[in-house]
Amino acid sequence: MKRSITVVVLIAAQSVFGQDTQNFPAIGEVLRFDKKMDALIDPSARIEVLSSGFAWGEGPVWIKEGNYLLFSDVHRNQVIKWTEGVGAEVFLEPSGFTGLGDYSLGLGSNGLAIDDQGRLVSCEHGDRRLSVMVFGEGKRTLVDNFKGKRFNSPNDLAIARTGRIYFTDPTYGLPRREDDPTREIDFAGVYMLDRDGEVSLITKELRFPNGVELSHDERTLYVAQSDADRPIVMAYSLNDDGTTAGTGKLFFDAKPHSNLGNGNPDGLKVDQSGNLWVAGMGGVMVVDPNGKMIGHLSTGERTANCAWGDDGSTLYITADMYLCRIETKVKGRGF
Repeated sequence: MKRSITVVVLIAAQSVFGQDTQNFPAIGEVLRFDKKMDALIDPSARIEVLSSGFAWGEGPVWIKEGNYLLFSDVHRNQVIKWTEGVGAEVFLEPSGFTGLGDYSLGLGSNGLAIDDQGRLVSCEHGDRRLSVMVFGEGKRTLVDNFKGKRFNSPNDLAIARTGRIYFTDPTYGLPRREDDPTREIDFAGVYMLDRDGEVSLITKELRFPNGVELSHDERTLYVAQSDADRPIVMAYSLNDDGTTAGTGKLFFDAKPHSNLGNGNPDGLKVDQSGNLWVAGMGGVMVVDPNGKMIGHLSTGERTANCAWGDDGSTLYITADMYLCRIETKVKGRGF
């Protein structure tokens, strides 16, 4: 069952955030646990704070056609646009909940991505769907259910070159989370939406699936679990049709690194050398292709997600109320 819903999109050029569009202060530090980090981050690189004052930044995505960044402010039900020399402004409101009255704290959009047609694809907590928007026009529902049952609250996504969309569906956006009476699916799934609209279940073995990303060759799907008891990243081998070739294996266990800072594995991105950049534990953990943590971009804040931007070598980071960036020596998937 598929439903198509068009909603009114409000695009505003309203700057309301703390920012200096030319002189960016630094935050935190780069921790190096292995010499491999020297090939990824220059010793002089700084974590710059580009803007602040957000309730909870999430889901950043770089818009190549316009040279700007979009990200979700989940708790304020907004998508924010950040442009070099201009700063941050509200781009879209509402972003993920079009109903009336209170819903939940995390009611807005979360993960954002650009598909192969240049459209903005959003994971929407409040409306419990994946939506798609042509820039300058309204948006519609891509999918909002699995076998006729409404999703919990789609959280994050990764889009393959084939157009297939992988996404996670935990309960974070539901008012009472796992105990919410409106919940229709009794597990937190990871799914694939194929180009024909068919939804396939990748796994339901994770209690709190969160960030999701593809390897550079798109033969492996990485899924982060934001579970304080089991803060891990799983790896799933993919078949030619995009489905899983097994039950998955443990790729990285963040539990031994919980002393680095607050939070659990959240959003994650891959670079073209196969390293994973995993938001969590007070920054971004840098994990090599073998699952070894080699460094940490320590923001000192609960850090939700990251995205490659500019020419593909700048890593943009959403860290609680801050939007940050750092220059790297590698390029991310998709560049």
